[in-house]
Amino acid sequence: MTARRVARLAARGDGVTESGTFVPGAVPGDLVHEDGRIEPGPHRREPPCRHFGTCGACQLQHADDEVLGAFARGRIESALAKSGIAPGAVARTHISPPRSRRRASLRAQTRGGRLSLGFNEESSRTVVDIEECHVLTPGLFCLLGALREPLSAALPADWISSLTLTETLNGYDMLMTNMSPERARRAFSPVWMERAGVARISVEDRGAAEPLFQRDLPMVAFDGQGVAFPAGSFLQATADGEAALQAAVLDFAKGAGRVADLFCGLGTFALPLARRAKVTAADAAGPAIEALKQAAGAGGFNLGADHRDLFRRPYTAKELKSFDCVVVDPPRAGARIQCETAAASNLERFVYVSCNPSTFARDAEILVAGGFRLEELRPVAQFRWSTHVELAANFVR
Repeated sequence: MTARRVARLAARGDGVTESGTFVPGAVPGDLVHEDGRIEPGPHRREPPCRHFGTCGACQLQHADDEVLGAFARGRIESALAKSGIAPGAVARTHISPPRSRRRASLRAQTRGGRLSLGFNEESSRTVVDIEECHVLTPGLFCLLGALREPLSAALPADWISSLTLTETLNGYDMLMTNMSPERARRAFSPVWMERAGVARISVEDRGAAEPLFQRDLPMVAFDGQGVAFPAGSFLQATADGEAALQAAVLDFAKGAGRVADLFCGLGTFALPLARRAKVTAADAAGPAIEALKQAAGAGGFNLGADHRDLFRRPYTAKELKSFDCVVVDPPRAGARIQCETAAASNLERFVYVSCNPSTFARDAEILVAGGFRLEELRPVAQFRWSTHVELAANFVR
């Protein structure tokens, strides 16, 4: 029998032949022989990182950008197709460059007297002790080296702790979970923070972030306006991906005089929108809403911030009458109830930013059944070399 050609990638990154056979480690264009040998095709690339294949952060370092772009687009379009939805237009996938990830959740593990610091292995609790990384910013990767000595002192034997590291405008923000505040205070110090460029260290204790040391208040900025960064707040993983999503939202909301930004977080979209329109921003995260209020006030923005749980108390169809356009950027669970109220309203424009093609497709079906059409879709692959896909979509009546 002749070799089988790989036609596409499956959702988890496996190659799939034209006959439907799954081939782990293959990319489109490869030939798979009867003995299992993979003959490289034109889209295969040499993985740049020594940890590829073990570290769970990347699944697609062996594929070129053409494959990465097609994969992201295909994930979204295939999810929509199951609901019978075809976008009017689909943009070329925006792919963030290597070494651009400014925010990451990592693991620190002690085993046999040795510290491992990095990402988990795929589908495992085992931590890969990374000696190089091609997705983190150079500064964030250097911080890992500075963390090794204090973490070795802070973690008990045979222990795993999580670290959320964020590169802000004025230093790194660090949030640790499954870590004793007392042990952390003994291991870290303001002197170490100054040397490592860390602005704040917090520990999640009883569900809340407890600041241990703060050298400076971490700050981020959206459209030039500084915003205080509460510990553990959401921030797009790369500045590059954030800019691509912001550009899409501004394009889709162009001309709208009154805009609601729901699941707004710190104001990633609300602040740029408020330079052009009157904006109501809502989110359940109290510290983020307070930071957004302060930033909007300091910058003189035409923006009102609403501390509101949109899962339990979504904006009603009656409330949505006040807006020309609604923007949503929900968590992975999507915005089903909010889409139902939008579908029942007289709203003309609905802009959806998503990090989950499956829940996006579910919510898109609700919107289309309510009289919207999906006019344009823009895929964004800011988690380079991973199977994680994001998008911005424009729905109009």
